[in-house]
Amino acid sequence: MIKQVSIEGDSVRIVLALTTMGCPMKTKMAQNVVERVKKIPGVGTVDVELTVLKKEELDQLFDKHPLKGIDKVHRFVAVGSGKGGVGKTTVAINLALALSRKGFSVGLLDADVYGPSIPTMLDLSGRPRAESGMIIPLEKYGLKIISFGFFTKEGQAVIWRGPLVAKTLKQMLDEVMWGELDYLVVDLPPGTGDPSITIAQSIPSVSVVVVTTPQEVALADVRKAIGMFREMHIKIVGIVENMSYFRCGHSSEKIEIFGAGGGEALSRETGVPLLGSIPIDIELRKGGDTGAPLMATSPDAQTGAIFTEIAEKLTGAAESADATATRA
Repeated sequence: MIKQVSIEGDSVRIVLALTTMGCPMKTKMAQNVVERVKKIPGVGTVDVELTVLKKEELDQLFDKHPLKGIDKVHRFVAVGSGKGGVGKTTVAINLALALSRKGFSVGLLDADVYGPSIPTMLDLSGRPRAESGMIIPLEKYGLKIISFGFFTKEGQAVIWRGPLVAKTLKQMLDEVMWGELDYLVVDLPPGTGDPSITIAQSIPSVSVVVVTTPQEVALADVRKAIGMFREMHIKIVGIVENMSYFRCGHSSEKIEIFGAGGGEALSRETGVPLLGSIPIDIELRKGGDTGAPLMATSPDAQTGAIFTEIAEKLTGAAESADATATRA
């Protein structure tokens, strides 16, 4: 990794090649080099210049880049639904931010190839750069983010069949430098077709959060999604009911626009716990439109507290599962 050492008088210049410029240890490594070299008698100043190893050099050092792919992701949470329009992406983004606020390192993968919404909802328009054959995620609000929408023109329709979608989704898992993450939150495509099945099968030990709204037309489709995940032996960690109710500014009364109790009824019917009920919140909608999510701007608001509680239930379930596995 030491590419060059230049000495002029008592000044030393060292070129240090990293596996990636996104290396979380790069500052510490450079500091260590400076400290060690300064201990050498006669050395005055030390300047460390950082660069990146070439792909051929990486291939010689590693069978696989240590930060590439999902090998160092501790837990995977997929947010899914059998139906579009229930606010699945809103839940995925704000859940990822709630986990990040709890001190976890979190990534967010937009796996909805046909209708990627995360670039709009996070106001991200840049294209991820490639480095030594790897895709470097964009970062915002402390999240590492990849979306298929980063690679298409605005308004461009994706007319792909299943195998090409499957290949692309696998790339977004294996070819991205996710690095070490506590959680990777995956926003699944709606429905029970190829994309949902492919991504769910590609992720090891994934836990699924299903999103519904209270009305029966949504619940019917979510039942199908729960059935699909169970047939695939994928753990469903909980249900989130979105658009549960509305409170106008003149009253504390809940106005149940889409009906009441659908999430609770589905929980009793399926045995899947209800993690939380999200109200129709104007600030939540504004956050999605402006690219400033509620959990980034108003995490202590009433709706923010609900997302925080959902994240706590999710992490509690994960820790309980880990403890059970350890005892076993």
